[in-house]
Amino acid sequence: MNKPRLLVVEDDFDIGNMLKIYFSGQQYEVQVAPRGGDALQLTRKQLPDLIILDIMLPDMNGYDVCRELRTTKRTSHIPIIFLTQKDERSDKIVGLELGADDYITKPFDIEELKLRVANAIKMSQRTSMTDPRSGLPMGQLIEDQLRSLMRSSSPWAYVDIKINHLDPFREVYGFVAADNVMRAMALLMGEVVDERGTPDDFLGHSSQENFVIISHTGDADNLKVRLVERFNEEIQQHYNFIDRERGYVLVPDGSHGERQEPLMTLSVGSVSTAQYQFADIREVVELAAEDRRRGSSGDAPPPILTAW
Repeated sequence: MNKPRLLVVEDDFDIGNMLKIYFSGQQYEVQVAPRGGDALQLTRKQLPDLIILDIMLPDMNGYDVCRELRTTKRTSHIPIIFLTQKDERSDKIVGLELGADDYITKPFDIEELKLRVANAIKMSQRTSMTDPRSGLPMGQLIEDQLRSLMRSSSPWAYVDIKINHLDPFREVYGFVAADNVMRAMALLMGEVVDERGTPDDFLGHSSQENFVIISHTGDADNLKVRLVERFNEEIQQHYNFIDRERGYVLVPDGSHGERQEPLMTLSVGSVSTAQYQFADIREVVELAAEDRRRGSSGDAPPPILTAW
């Protein structure tokens, strides 16, 4: 199982380092950002499961960081705990009004902070807000994004993404390796959106091997082609040398011995408001899935987008 990811936004080196050492010992993966701008940049590269956010930062205050995170679709769901020396009631109210999930003042009890962090992450996972493997929004959050966009007049595209042949890979390499593929897929999607999308694009994990991008770029085909190119380049590293060279895996098949299964590929489809006027969110999802099954992905190489 993947370790929960924490982002500590703290300009005091001693406190930041202490929190990193402590939570790393509690089986968290911890990054420390000394500035608000650094924190925003890190969240664009990899979504944390929770952010511990100091209010007094050298470049921008924690309130501004929180506001930016809450108003950006890709990061709006991440739990935030404010960590600060301020203990005035008005300061707490401001933080909570901006959407912070909790508030703890310095000096703090590290055991209390540990419990608050664990509880906030559990609450997020209980409400099916994020997939614990990829860290991406799922379920209700994806539906909420679609409903919100369908009420707006701004153009957008819904990109449906599926990793083909993930089950045979899991049979051969195990659940941990398959979870690592999903985690790598989330990172890849974020990098491609940073490169060819917009800051308001939304990433989601809709099911076991299916992912979603809701994009405001005017060229969704370009986004799709780049996703396939990057996936093709990077998926090879998840296989051993023998499987990479022969181009397939051998899966145990009971009394039949072994069967050959292809290496993982990516299928991508999309629909946009430039093509359709949608009646409901189910129509959006079904049309994008139909496009994916037809193997459509702009100028992507046909072998990668084999429909099935």
